[in-house]
Amino acid sequence: MSFNILSVIGLGYIGLPTAAIFASRGKQVIGVDVNPQAVATINRGEIHIVEPDLDHVVQTAVQQGNFSARTTPVAADAFLIAVPTPFMGDHQPDLSYVKAAALSIAPVLKKGDLVILESTSPVGTTEQMADWLADARPDLRFPQHEAEQPDIFIAYCPERVLPGHIMAELIKNDRVIGGMTPACSARASELYRIFLEGACVETNARTAEMCKLTENSFRDVNIAFANELSLICAEQQINVWELIRLANRHPRVNILQPGPGVGGHCIAVDPWFIVAQNPQQARLIRTAREVNDAKPHWVLDQVKRTLADCLIASGKRASDITIACFGLAFKPNIDDLRESPAMEVAQLIARWHSGTNWVVEPHVKSLPQKLTGLATLVSLEQALAEADVLVMLVDHQVFRDIDSTAIAQPWRVDTRGVWQ
Repeated sequence: MSFNILSVIGLGYIGLPTAAIFASRGKQVIGVDVNPQAVATINRGEIHIVEPDLDHVVQTAVQQGNFSARTTPVAADAFLIAVPTPFMGDHQPDLSYVKAAALSIAPVLKKGDLVILESTSPVGTTEQMADWLADARPDLRFPQHEAEQPDIFIAYCPERVLPGHIMAELIKNDRVIGGMTPACSARASELYRIFLEGACVETNARTAEMCKLTENSFRDVNIAFANELSLICAEQQINVWELIRLANRHPRVNILQPGPGVGGHCIAVDPWFIVAQNPQQARLIRTAREVNDAKPHWVLDQVKRTLADCLIASGKRASDITIACFGLAFKPNIDDLRESPAMEVAQLIARWHSGTNWVVEPHVKSLPQKLTGLATLVSLEQALAEADVLVMLVDHQVFRDIDSTAIAQPWRVDTRGVWQ
């Protein structure tokens, strides 16, 4: 069975690059998204997110007729679901987007189709998705009913890419292929080999789901160590950046860099999926999440102390002070604000500070709704020239390139070690 038509459900930071790469290999790809504006943008050959090299791949694919977008699914040979999987207020997984995506494709499924879930998900989600599809299409046989020769093949295949490098890493990185059965794994591997240069490593769906969560929880725990170390060093009046450089000269030590917290849709979210399903066992993972989630409030405390010093030295009132936050994205050199600790810090400062609040973020054209009315988006030049207190939150390259002699303000809070 060949893959003539592919459909990608969810055209965000993972779905759109994935669809574009398949289309660049000559496959007919139909992207589906609930956002009409995103669909219209893509159909013009443009993109609605920032990711290096993605724009020209999408433009070429659309111009050649290999890629189009729409708001409702149509028949295809393979469906890749790449929709959000956030958590709810109590840190319980929210699978409503996955369920909605699965039910949207159910009416157009036919014998021989492959359905792949790419969204980061709690263990057991792929099996649950298969049950949703089976309930919607009792006329078809699914892997939980017929292991070797189902009508519909189902697998879980998580991405493991770095924003800012997605186009290269989608192709180069090894891929974990978690089929509900070995036959499903083999079918999914056949699909990814259309563009994948890395290895297809086959396993079962539950192990693949846990593998994705494990990778991001490992990173979260290591970041939490660095962030906790920064709190300790602040109390001990030690330069944490120098300390880490010295400690990392040990041949078996590799401490990460601290920051204002942890953001993004993966590391800031995925560990909670493990904690939700294993609350008694996941003690270290829970603690790491709590350490990282608390860091923005610690940064706010540093800003309060710095502002107090500024008021004493300048003789101004708090309402006369301008605070400029540098960066809103969850990591350098991208526009992705999902779960961004920099966003949280900027909000905390703007809600607390009675004076003027500025934000410098070169990768967005307007402030997100959460900051509308609380802060103003200004240029780098204006912030450096006129702000009283500077708060470094994201070490975008444009910020690292600033000549240190251009920074006259003595009142700074640097969460990324840029001004050290």
